[in-house]
Amino acid sequence: MKTRTVTRHRREPHTVDGITEYIDVPYEVDLPNPPRDWDQLVRTGVTIGAVVLVTVSVVWSTASIGELLARVTVAAAAYGAAVAFDTAWIMCMAVEWLHRYDPPRAAKARTAGHWALTVAMGAVGAHGYVTAAWVIGAVGALVSALAKGAWTIAMSVHARPLDARTQQWVAKRRAALDGQRAMIPVRRDLMRSEALIAAERAALGPGPDADPDQSGQDTDHPDQPDEQPPGPPMTIKDAVRTAVDSGLTEPDRVLAYVRTRADANARPDTVDRYIRLARMAG
Repeated sequence: MKTRTVTRHRREPHTVDGITEYIDVPYEVDLPNPPRDWDQLVRTGVTIGAVVLVTVSVVWSTASIGELLARVTVAAAAYGAAVAFDTAWIMCMAVEWLHRYDPPRAAKARTAGHWALTVAMGAVGAHGYVTAAWVIGAVGALVSALAKGAWTIAMSVHARPLDARTQQWVAKRRAALDGQRAMIPVRRDLMRSEALIAAERAALGPGPDADPDQSGQDTDHPDQPDEQPPGPPMTIKDAVRTAVDSGLTEPDRVLAYVRTRADANARPDTVDRYIRLARMAG
């Protein structure tokens, strides 16, 4: 049996001048060599071959379609646009791979990829027609078809199909988690709106009709307490950070927000310094 030497470490006590510390001491151990995984080697070879064919297809299609388009426009734009023909069906195959556990969505990407491949092959064939080289145009169009076929086979090698019940379970779990992820930017947007409203109110101050009878109470709701700033109290730094993250850029508005949420006596120079730090961190 073939073996391989592996270096490992163990902790041992070591004493110097009466003081003991545990140190890492290396030692070697012989372990059996695992058998060669031929299946994985074959998968790797198939994947590399598919990548090579796709690369050859992109180069050939770009050269053919680029020369075709260069007849009516500048070469740089022509060859740049030519890349899109093969890139389209390659992207569709990548999406199909990502949706391999969601058959309906994978089917849409597969159909779109077939249409994109047809367009790319037609463009290569058109180049052969224009240059009076039908055979070369037909053979060149088949390059893209062979590349897509090879990549489809490589994808099937790596795919792990699920049974119908498990697919439904995965779809329900993904829907629930995607809903939670979608709520993250929604909550962030709501918090930003709340901070903007609070800062705007603090900057504008009470309106002329806030206390019309100068009694200190709302005549419609005499028992209602005075409105307090929303949320728990903050430090000056946290309040500045919240204001800057909410899109406030004017120092006066940020200062008004800080004095409302954190410290009524906050100094402008302190707030300006925290504004600079928040912008550098952001």
